[in-house]
Amino acid sequence: MSDHALAESPLDPAAAVFDAIVRAGEPWMKELRQGQTLRIVDLEGNQAVDTLRAQGNLYLTTGSRLLSSQGCAMLVITADTCGRHDTLGGACAAESNQVRYALDRRGMHNCRDNFLSALAQAGIPLSKRDLTSNINFFMNVPVTPQGGLTFEDGISAAGRYVEMRALMDVVVLVSNCPQLNNPCNAYNPTPVRMLIWD
Repeated sequence: MSDHALAESPLDPAAAVFDAIVRAGEPWMKELRQGQTLRIVDLEGNQAVDTLRAQGNLYLTTGSRLLSSQGCAMLVITADTCGRHDTLGGACAAESNQVRYALDRRGMHNCRDNFLSALAQAGIPLSKRDLTSNINFFMNVPVTPQGGLTFEDGISAAGRYVEMRALMDVVVLVSNCPQLNNPCNAYNPTPVRMLIWD
């Protein structure tokens, strides 16, 4: 668990201006205007959700600012009922699936392809080279005493969420992780809920 205190939100889902379910393994992209708040809800527990952001903390929670690759503060985490969000494990990709698991895993559905698919569908001309470090919301990737990483069972549970307020206009790009080979999703990808408030 994080050293930071968990914090619940006063926002009512019934008052959200946007409310959608992202199916297991699917991408999601939406513009978030400055001042709006986005909540990602882990509906069934232990679902990893990858977003593209750059920041300087090992684990994120309430009060963490999410920075662009140019160091601009884009969002701040305002509520968090999970307390563990990985910044090191990266997004799964065809190449990493092949290296980590087996040659026949290269063709599996993955987060990096989700990101690229969502960008292509929106007509945004970016490639793999444009994808920066991401945050794995709800994912548990401890650092070993030797400095290595391990993919462990998640510590999230059904209904836990993380909430962020936009400090500038941003486009949020999400992959509701389809990973079936490690315990980040309890080997069972599930849907998540996305809510936005003005």
